[in-house]
Amino acid sequence: MITNLGPDTTGLHALYGRSLLTTHDWSTDDLDALLAAASRLEALDRAGIRVDVLRGELAYAMFFDNSTRTKSAWAGAAARLGMHPVIVDGSSTQVSHGETAEETGAMLGMNAHALGVRHDLILGEGNAFMRDVQRGIDGYLAATDDARVVPIVNLQCDIDHPTQSLADLLWLREHFGGSVAGRRITVSWAYSPSYAKPLSVPQGVVSLLARFGAHVTLAHPPGYELLAEPMAWAAEGAAASGGSFRVTHDMDEAFAGAEAVYPKSWGPQVLMGERVAANRAGDREAMHDIEQRALAQNAQHREWICDERRMALTADALYLHCLPADIGAEVSPGVMERFRVAVAREANKKVYVVMALLAAAKVPNLTAVLNGGV
Repeated sequence: MITNLGPDTTGLHALYGRSLLTTHDWSTDDLDALLAAASRLEALDRAGIRVDVLRGELAYAMFFDNSTRTKSAWAGAAARLGMHPVIVDGSSTQVSHGETAEETGAMLGMNAHALGVRHDLILGEGNAFMRDVQRGIDGYLAATDDARVVPIVNLQCDIDHPTQSLADLLWLREHFGGSVAGRRITVSWAYSPSYAKPLSVPQGVVSLLARFGAHVTLAHPPGYELLAEPMAWAAEGAAASGGSFRVTHDMDEAFAGAEAVYPKSWGPQVLMGERVAANRAGDREAMHDIEQRALAQNAQHREWICDERRMALTADALYLHCLPADIGAEVSPGVMERFRVAVAREANKKVYVVMALLAAAKVPNLTAVLNGGV
């Protein structure tokens, strides 16, 4: 049976016209309303009921980094709403030729009805770029008396990965019967030999889950500290929600008694920070050197793997990952095989989070539309 969202429409009304650039920008009430809509959209979709409320509109997404799942989620979400998704390679824009982010926003805003952006590799640049793009779009719409609503969705930046962390929260709530409050959840660094991954996934996950009452442990070797701002968000959120947030450098201790574990690699903060100057200078040789130094530092911690021994330390924990996982490095083949379906279901939640973001921002009577869709 597909249940209605309920008579209270205030929550979704508050999301109309909103962009999502970090989850911290939104209240927990806002996020609860969004996730309720995401769950409803998933139920309707699985029942074969179309909710193509944005038929014929254009959904751009600019990617300055590689992606499979997020591109797929954006395209799948937009298409399910009746939109026409267009994926733009960030390297094909005029940004590298001197066009500012605000100018890019204005150009895309002339035609787009929504815009997703992934800009995650350079600390201090990605989220700022998105906010400049938003100013460009909003400025163009205001200057031309254009009444269109063009929300910006952060599809991963240097600070946060909101659609991923919200999908993770949606999946964890389903697993734990509706709430993560009081649950012991560990986010841990894990070894990767492939590339120096961004910091934004662990930052987004710990800062979000702590706001909903979870007891969050962050584990990493020395040198892999996360940015101060999202760490402060996590501590503040835990204090306000009745949860907790702590940091340890011992992976075994972090796994002991955990009810969910999220082992994921990210690059050393100091070296990730060095990318800024190299990127601005267009120095590919320096960028390559930084990457190799980061991988060499990673290799000093090969023992940081989520394997059967560590999973046995947990309270029969759920394994999570944003994918793709480095099998044999971040996670053992046996653990990944055990949770292969679970992590695929976790990934699929992102489609419905993006659907909810787009629909809530652009459909003023969304609650009535969703409740009338049965």
